[in-house]
Amino acid sequence: MSDCFAPADAPSLPIWFVTQETLAGAPLPDTARRFVESAGYTAEAGKLLAIPGADGALLGYLFGLAREPDAFAAGVLPGLLPPGAYRLEGDAPAHSALAFALGTYRFDRYRARPKRDVRLALPADADLAALSRTMEAVSLVRDMVNTPANDLGPAEIEDAARALAARFGAKLNVVVGDALLEENFPLIHAVGRAATRAPRLIDLTWGDADAPKVTLVGKGVAFDTGGLDIKPSSGMLIMKKDMGGAASALGLALLIMARGLKVRLRVLIPAVENSIAGDAFRPGDVLKSRKGLSVEIGNTDAEGRLVLADALALADAEAPELLVDFATLTGAARVALGPQLPPAYTDDETLAADLARHATAQNDPLWRMPLWGPYASMLDSKIADINNAGAGGFAGSITAALFLKRFVGTAKSWLHLDIYAWNPSARPGRPEGGEAQTIRALDALLAERYG
Repeated sequence: MSDCFAPADAPSLPIWFVTQETLAGAPLPDTARRFVESAGYTAEAGKLLAIPGADGALLGYLFGLAREPDAFAAGVLPGLLPPGAYRLEGDAPAHSALAFALGTYRFDRYRARPKRDVRLALPADADLAALSRTMEAVSLVRDMVNTPANDLGPAEIEDAARALAARFGAKLNVVVGDALLEENFPLIHAVGRAATRAPRLIDLTWGDADAPKVTLVGKGVAFDTGGLDIKPSSGMLIMKKDMGGAASALGLALLIMARGLKVRLRVLIPAVENSIAGDAFRPGDVLKSRKGLSVEIGNTDAEGRLVLADALALADAEAPELLVDFATLTGAARVALGPQLPPAYTDDETLAADLARHATAQNDPLWRMPLWGPYASMLDSKIADINNAGAGGFAGSITAALFLKRFVGTAKSWLHLDIYAWNPSARPGRPEGGEAQTIRALDALLAERYG
C-alpha cells in the first residue's frame, strides 16, 4: 500500500466537497451550520474550512469546488491539511483519490523536509492496487525528470531500466559506446560521442514472445546543450528534463508489467548527452542512419529525432502491433499547445479515437495533430536523403513527427507523443517540476486491449 493511503476502517475525518450551490445542503448538524454561516464561508474554489463539533473537537472540513471543478482539485489537500487520516465525502470529482495521492509527492533528494503524515482512507470498493501502481509510476517519472544531470546521465537511466527489469523478470541488453557503431546505431553514437559519459541503447524485453508486440521508445537525452548550435543559458536551465521521454517509457512499462498485461513488451531507450567537444557532430555533416537513410544535419539541437530514428528503425523491424515513442522533442509543440497539452501524432484513426477517449476519462490530456504530408518537403536536403531540421521555421512539431515517420514502415500502428514532461508552475496534484504526461491514458488503453 502506498504510504499516502490509510486502511478503509482507519479512524478518519470527513472532507465534504461543496460548491456555492450545494453548500446549504451539506450534511452538517445545526451547530456546525451556524459556525459556517458565522465564519462567512462561501465554498470558494480551493478553500478549506475546519468545522468544530458541539464538544469542541474537530468534526471535519468543508472544501470548496468550482462549478466546473478541476478533476484534480483534491490535489491541494495534502498541503493544506494537518497530519492525520481523512475520507472524502460529498460530490468529489472522479479522480479525487488519485489527485490526493499525487498531491503528496515531494522531490526531497537534495533538501530534507519534514514528512507530513497526511493520508487518505479509501472506501472498501476502491482499487487500491491501481492507485498505488499509478502513484509509483508517476513518482518514478517525476523523480527521474527532477534529478539534475550530474546525478542522472546515460548510465543512471540504464540503472533505472535495470532495476525494473530485475523486479519484473525482464531481459535487458545494453549497447554502449563504440559498440553502437559495431551494432549499426550510428546516429545514437554521433549525438552522444562528444560527452564524457558514453552513449548507449537500452533494450528491455518482457512477456510471452508470442503475445502481441507493444514497443515503447523513449528519448533519453540526459542533458542537451544544443551541441555546436549551442542553446543560450536560459534555454539550458531545465534541459535535465530532456530525458522525459525515457522516464515516461519506463513509467508506462512499470504499469504494463505490474498489471501483467498479455503483451510482449519492448522498451528501447537511446540514452545520450548532447555535449560539445572536438569530436562533436557538426551542422552540415551528413550521417548514416540505421535504416540506411542519409541525414544532413541542419541543426545539432535537433538531436532527439536523430537518436529516436535509430531506435525506431530497430523497433519497426519487428513489425510491432503498437509502436509508441515519447520525446521532449520540440519547442514548437509548446508554442502551439502550451505545456499542459502534448501533441499526439498517428495515422491510425481507431488508435487516435481510443486514445482521446481514455485521455479524457483519465484526466491525462493530449491533442491529436496532423501528420501533414505536404510539409515533408521542408525536410528536403540537396545532398542527403533528409535533413534533420525543417526549413523556414514553420510547423516545427509536425516536421519533427514527419522526420520520425520516415523511420517507421512496418509497425501496424505508430504513435508519436511530443511531451513537455514538466509543470512550469504548480497546479492541484501537479507540483512544479517533472511530470508524467500521457502514460495514464495509455495505461488505460492498453488495459482495455490486452487486460
